[in-house]
Amino acid sequence: MRPEVAAINEKVRAEAAFVEKLLENVGRVIVGQEDLVERIIIGLLCNGHVLLEGVPGLAKTTAVRAVADSMHLAFSRIQFTPDLLPADLIGTMIYDPERRAFEAKKGPVFANIVLADEINRAPAKVQSALLEAMQEHQVTLGDTTHKLPAPFLVLATQNPIEQEGTYPLPEAQVDRFMLHVKVSYPTRAQERLIIDRVSAGMPDLEPVIHGEELLKVREVVGSVYVDEKIKDYVLDLVGATRDPGAFGLDELSNLLEYGASPRASISLLQAAKAHAFVRGRGYVTPEDIKAIGFDVLRHRVIRTYEAEAEEVSADDIVQKLFDSIEVP
Repeated sequence: MRPEVAAINEKVRAEAAFVEKLLENVGRVIVGQEDLVERIIIGLLCNGHVLLEGVPGLAKTTAVRAVADSMHLAFSRIQFTPDLLPADLIGTMIYDPERRAFEAKKGPVFANIVLADEINRAPAKVQSALLEAMQEHQVTLGDTTHKLPAPFLVLATQNPIEQEGTYPLPEAQVDRFMLHVKVSYPTRAQERLIIDRVSAGMPDLEPVIHGEELLKVREVVGSVYVDEKIKDYVLDLVGATRDPGAFGLDELSNLLEYGASPRASISLLQAAKAHAFVRGRGYVTPEDIKAIGFDVLRHRVIRTYEAEAEEVSADDIVQKLFDSIEVP
């Protein structure tokens, strides 16, 4: 290992100690769902928004709340409904008769961690208002632009099985989520422990890290070493979604309508750095790319009607990419 990489490795090991404390703290409330909690932490480390998808009752909201309670950060939860208005999200201008002037009344989006519960139940106007906050980390009220607090992260949930009264998220907004995490059922043993724990009552969680510390940790995550071969590997994976034939994947040509954008390449490298950091390493390996790749790519590959007719999922396509593209 080169001296500069070894130095980064030692720094990461020292700074990553809080991750174990955070996981242990959240584990007092959440049973299992280690991947879910880890992906939320990776989003926090990368300054990347996370979309959580799963059937009701899988502790998506509880996991987000537990992570927020474990960090000294402002948290707000917004229940998205068809009658929600942009002002309910970002705020509005209120007239003050005493001062004879309008003043900004900020909405719940002005928090460090924003839980957008059932995000696909809100109409297009609300989604557009949230889009500015997610991309620019700012909100415009009247003719004034207000910066959102740092760190700022949107953690959204959606239900994949109940589509009545929902509005499919536009591709432009879905692409703003760094990770799209699919939440699965717990095992039988985990569910037994969940029953026992709920009966005994949930404990209150104490913060284990402050916002200022998180911002410093992000700088360390950004310094994680990435070899040129790893960068080429990422470019090959993303490039194969746009032109499968150039990579000998002709069978995918009729299944992919559009490939992933350069934002996918950036997100994949950033998330891989955070994944390595969580593992206590100061360098990225191909295993980091593979471990986080599905969550980064599954919502960024647009399938054709033929793929949908043949019931080929986005995960099937991503799996084919990892099986076919040569690993450095």
